[in-house]
Amino acid sequence: MKISVGIVEDNKDYRESLIWLLASDGGFTVDWSFDSAEMALAHSADADVILLDINLPEMSGIEIIAHLKKKHPATRIIMLTILEDDANVVRSIQNGADGYVLKKTNPLKIMEAIRQVFEGGSPLTPSVAKQLLDIFKFNAPLPESDYHLTIREKEVLTMIVSGDSTEDIAKKLFISPETVRNHFRHIYEKLEVHTRSQVVSKAIRERIK
Repeated sequence: MKISVGIVEDNKDYRESLIWLLASDGGFTVDWSFDSAEMALAHSADADVILLDINLPEMSGIEIIAHLKKKHPATRIIMLTILEDDANVVRSIQNGADGYVLKKTNPLKIMEAIRQVFEGGSPLTPSVAKQLLDIFKFNAPLPESDYHLTIREKEVLTMIVSGDSTEDIAKKLFISPETVRNHFRHIYEKLEVHTRSQVVSKAIRERIK
């Protein structure tokens, strides 16, 4: 099964290079590509994964996340951008992005990120993951509640914030992927969220750890 991809990127050369990269692999199809948020909102079809730039001509990539999620509820969104400042990273995650990858990332890693998010992970460029962890540890306000998370659930939560996949967490904790998914379900229920991006956003905002 090929992973269907949509692209929102205003740089024509970079957009075409992404199309060529994904077409050359054989595991992906690029179903559509647009150079603006407005065009994507008006004409995009369902896709498994959307690669979304932040710096777009009018409406920014961050502004369009919620609209795309509403139009395509099952689609996963990866921000693919040159911007790596705290504000854009956090706003993207809080608005519902499922991953955050820098354009300078090795092309093979970009394809790996698409596969990871398609499988339910939250891919993050390592430097971005470190930023989120630093914010998570030091810069967010104290929580009103610890949500009664167990020690193991807090371990899993920290790994979710760092962008680890289900398989990565299973290997690091020496447990099965199914056990990891059970922990996910309990964390989602206790935090009253439904997606990984919502988990990350709430954990950062309330310093849950």
